[in-house]
Amino acid sequence: MIEIIPAIDLIDGRCVRLSQGDYGQKKIYDGDPADIASAYADCGVHRIHLVDLDGAKAGSPQNLKTLERIATKVGCDIEWGGGISSEEALHSVLDAGAGHAIIGSVAALNPALFKEWLRSYGGGKVILGADVRGRKVAVKGWLEDSPVTIDELLEDFGACGLEETICTDISRDGMLQGPNQALYSGLQEQFPALSFTVSGGISSMADIVSLSEAGLRKVIVGKAIYEKRITLKDIELWSLKG
Repeated sequence: MIEIIPAIDLIDGRCVRLSQGDYGQKKIYDGDPADIASAYADCGVHRIHLVDLDGAKAGSPQNLKTLERIATKVGCDIEWGGGISSEEALHSVLDAGAGHAIIGSVAALNPALFKEWLRSYGGGKVILGADVRGRKVAVKGWLEDSPVTIDELLEDFGACGLEETICTDISRDGMLQGPNQALYSGLQEQFPALSFTVSGGISSMADIVSLSEAGLRKVIVGKAIYEKRITLKDIELWSLKG
């Protein structure tokens, strides 16, 4: 059964959601991120997905104080993405309480460094974040497209210890129009040894059921929770099934 991973996207220490990765289409939600994370943990989830949108744009983590507060308050795993462009940044994120570091721009633009991190920290701690338009991987907070495709990255890193990949279809992200299931099913079939996390477009529990039936292993849910299309009770009941 697919694992639900609730998402919290951060700008200036506040919870936000973008549409299609556009910083100009930002919606701010009320509530302290640490309290929201605690509510998710109380639902029985095993992992929470944190994205530092300020860090993604700046190229270095900008919301570490918020990460520290969340890590202190909840007992579940935290995966963190945004701004990890150096080993110093990677250390700072792990030291602040993240159990997993999501690497996007570095993996696409400096694959040798990403391979070094895979060897040093292991595929259980370092996750590939592949955010795509079509098959091309976007970088620098989705502001630029890299020259590489997700298939090329997975072929390259799969031989170096990569275990997990979070793939976001940017065209679906924040749109509540359903996930690109064909993309994820195709990737899982093409690379069966890897664990793929679906990200982008989740609008209802029906989407999650469909992904689970297709054999996908993890799914990130963000805006659908804030917009009350998926409730905390839904997540709790799903967690109990698992």
